[in-house]
Amino acid sequence: MKRLLITCTLLVPLVAGGCGADPAHAEKDRETEHQIADELMQVTEPHALSGGTLLEGPVFDEDGRLFLVDVMAPSGEPKVLRVDVEEQTAEPVYTDETSAFTSAQISPVDGRLYLTDFVGGAVKSIALDGTDPRTLFAGEIEGATMLPDDIAFDPEGNLYITDTRGMDGPGWETPGRIIRVSAEGDAIVLAADLPSPNGISFDEDHSGLWIAQYNANRIDYFALDETRTGVAAAYPGMYVDGGKARVDSTAVDAEGNVYQGFHGKPEIHVYSPDGDLLAVIALPEDAPDLDTATNVAIEPGTTEGVVTVSGPDGGYLYTFEALAEGTRQSNGG
Repeated sequence: MKRLLITCTLLVPLVAGGCGADPAHAEKDRETEHQIADELMQVTEPHALSGGTLLEGPVFDEDGRLFLVDVMAPSGEPKVLRVDVEEQTAEPVYTDETSAFTSAQISPVDGRLYLTDFVGGAVKSIALDGTDPRTLFAGEIEGATMLPDDIAFDPEGNLYITDTRGMDGPGWETPGRIIRVSAEGDAIVLAADLPSPNGISFDEDHSGLWIAQYNANRIDYFALDETRTGVAAAYPGMYVDGGKARVDSTAVDAEGNVYQGFHGKPEIHVYSPDGDLLAVIALPEDAPDLDTATNVAIEPGTTEGVVTVSGPDGGYLYTFEALAEGTRQSNGG
């Protein structure tokens, strides 16, 4: 593991009633596409030891194979899986004794699969065949161990991670952070005082990050400086009508549209970068008992989307037609 580099923290508190934003009119009065996703396959059954299953982090490799993590997989059962979408088959890739992986991304630099270990506060990686496990970063950052949830890579292989601390508390408590871990393993706090950030994805030109704030049900935009080591501006982008559900993982397509998953609602909402609610992707009425649609992957160069959906009946994959082609920003995390 590389030496930890500590730099000064940029505190970016975001006020729910940010300048120029009106939550009451955030989801604008326009025609919204409603799409019913198609069931592809069941991937996992609920685990007896952990009491459930939760699929996350879908990411396609260059050969079109889909990798997933099961957050609730206990020791000895597959924590990373590989899916052949055409054959509708799944096979185990990796497990260990203690990790709870919440996201997966393939590095643009070394081609390895990077995983956030929520319980271990670490970022780990494996080869795509499941061998050669390594730890990129673990330990405290500015006095606190992170609860790493989702990740996004910049083109140089640096990781941007949501530290979703405080997710079990009320939304006015804001211990959450955005962490940047360099490709060499040096970590800094990019932003702090946040209401449990969860989803994270770069916009279409890597100039800023869309951050889904789990305990605020909104999607914020963080404009970065030229080095991507500092926040130039941050403000609310979309206020989300989640009801009792909360925003989960986030993806962005080639036209900059933001795909927002939910914890507690089996839907994906798609927003334009201007904040318009463009589409709602839902399950059919006769779907199994599934209550959470955490994340999507759009295979790069296509509009073929896959959504991870989980609940009492297990972990499933559903397919949908994306509004624009997939890129790295819509593939994993």
